[in-house]
Amino acid sequence: MSDETDLIKLYSGRILALAADIPHLGRLDAPHATVTRRSPLCGSSVTVDVRMDDGKLADLGQDVKACALGQAAAAITAGAAVGADLNTIEKGRDQLKAMLKDGDAIPDAPFDGFEVLSPAASYKNRHASILLSIEALAEAMSTAHQKA
Repeated sequence: MSDETDLIKLYSGRILALAADIPHLGRLDAPHATVTRRSPLCGSSVTVDVRMDDGKLADLGQDVKACALGQAAAAITAGAAVGADLNTIEKGRDQLKAMLKDGDAIPDAPFDGFEVLSPAASYKNRHASILLSIEALAEAMSTAHQKA
């Protein structure tokens, strides 16, 4: 199978559907923390605003300027994150990294939706964009926790 055919398969209908319907799009008024992450390789960027309540993510806003894979990852992250604590987000982030970089298992629930991005493991130049949203979210939640 050619590299071009593999790349076309990577951008599946499911990934494109996720990219077209990202939850929690837009910025929050008066967030507890804001973090912007950028991938120098491709130029994708994500800004995440968070509001916390009792150690859990109460509200999330995000501005996503990324490729379809980064957008799909942002959709999966946002769809699973509200109500989670920092440990859950960090575990999801670490499991996603391991899935992409080491071929490890799909992340546990609530981040098992990242399964759709498992074909991207073969495309190391796409990893940074895929990780942007969950990395920014973990950093923003950590910052908000430190301020509290």
